[in-house]
Amino acid sequence: MDHHTPEQLTQALAAAEAQINQVVLGKSAEVRQVLVCLLAGGHLLLEDLPGVGKTTLAHAVAATFDLDFSRVQFTSDLLPSDLVGVSIYDQATAGFRFHPGPIFAQLLLADEINRATPKLQSALLEAMAEQQVTVDGTSHRLPQPFVVVATQNPVEQSGTFPLPESQLDRFLFSISLGYPDERAEKALLGASDRRAVIAEARPVLSASALTALRALAEVLHASPAAIDYAYALIAATRKDRRIRIGLSPRAGIGLMRAAKAHALLARRQHVVPEDLQAVYVAVARHRLVLASDASGDGASIARELLAQVPIP
Repeated sequence: MDHHTPEQLTQALAAAEAQINQVVLGKSAEVRQVLVCLLAGGHLLLEDLPGVGKTTLAHAVAATFDLDFSRVQFTSDLLPSDLVGVSIYDQATAGFRFHPGPIFAQLLLADEINRATPKLQSALLEAMAEQQVTVDGTSHRLPQPFVVVATQNPVEQSGTFPLPESQLDRFLFSISLGYPDERAEKALLGASDRRAVIAEARPVLSASALTALRALAEVLHASPAAIDYAYALIAATRKDRRIRIGLSPRAGIGLMRAAKAHALLARRQHVVPEDLQAVYVAVARHRLVLASDASGDGASIARELLAQVPIP
């Protein structure tokens, strides 16, 4: 269902957020982060233990935005052709015909991405970066919008390949769901199967409405003071001795896009410091390459920097 005026779009967005929160209980802050990432046109990395609702969340987003959904379980023996597709000789036409793989979806859930080999990860990287895949020298455009939601178990688990920095940088956000709080978990224990709840979810916004919302977010105003603050947050990662590689210019652009999307969700016409603060850790935590003697992780250091950098 399409909504045309900005007011109708933002009202429908609030309804979409409410529906996802009915499926994924007790995670309203994380659901908002997912929506911000979606509105900013980014890919999402969910880093967490199995069984905390990562797959349910991806299903709920796809159903709510009426996105063509595909789920691929990444394993060490999965080949790039299993993901992107293959060209097969067609005797009738005496030529090769491309058979698209499961990556040809608007929302791809790449489950346990760090169990895939580097070769498969690089095939996914092209899709994420270029919105296309290349098979036998021919490029094939992916459906639009194209969003990757990848899940990653902690790297200490056996049989995992750490994602290279170049691929991590292609994820706009990295978030962790964590365990639900007591009230939400008791509600889960007493509720019907989540699959039945997802099956009842109805499209609230269409893919074309999502594209329109992205365009609205993109044109929101960011004042020189907001840009100064964003730069200070980025520059702080390049000066800290605990960080070997700080945030790239691409990460900075992503930070501003995400802040604008957050402002749109909050029904503001311009970016305020709270928008940058709300998205900073999700943008930074997976991109920071820490020094070997650094204590803590990317998320904890990003939170420290956020507390230290003064608002202009």
